[in-house]
Amino acid sequence: MTTDPAKAREWLDSWTDVSGVEGIVVKPQTSRYTPGHRGAWTKVRRRDTTEAIIGAITGTLTRPQLLVLGRHDHTARLRAVGRTVPLRTEAARLVAEHLTAADPGHPWEGVTFAATWGSRDVLNVRLVRPDLVAEISADRAMDRGGVRRHPLRFRRLRLDVGVDDVPRFGEGPAAAAG
Repeated sequence: MTTDPAKAREWLDSWTDVSGVEGIVVKPQTSRYTPGHRGAWTKVRRRDTTEAIIGAITGTLTRPQLLVLGRHDHTARLRAVGRTVPLRTEAARLVAEHLTAADPGHPWEGVTFAATWGSRDVLNVRLVRPDLVAEISADRAMDRGGVRRHPLRFRRLRLDVGVDDVPRFGEGPAAAAG
């Protein structure tokens, strides 16, 4: 326990390098743990910035709403790692300028994506050519298959980075995408 923000930041940066540790909890000093009740407790998640390949979108090519992202595994198969929160208007406009509809044989043909983690609802996606790299911000929570449990935050397109430069599935900060 600490009341020093610098010490808490140090803990967030160093202690969350361990798989399964997503962040730290901030609470009033006098607050006691009550099972099933958060009260004034807040979880501060560590977020890392990394890259992933845009493989699908929701919305249209001219107005993408969110991105479905992936990384190549050690066999060069594109594996989904997560989806973004809805894109802001300016980000959607920028991404739309570079999107191309998928060619036949896209690695995700016939694949369905859950609308949210643990949901049976399916996203209505449009496959795109997996040749664009997005910089994203992601917290540390992943399911056992290596997919991010929480939506990713789109930061920017990385037009200076090719898909072969993106860390492989299971590599990167805290196994950044699995």
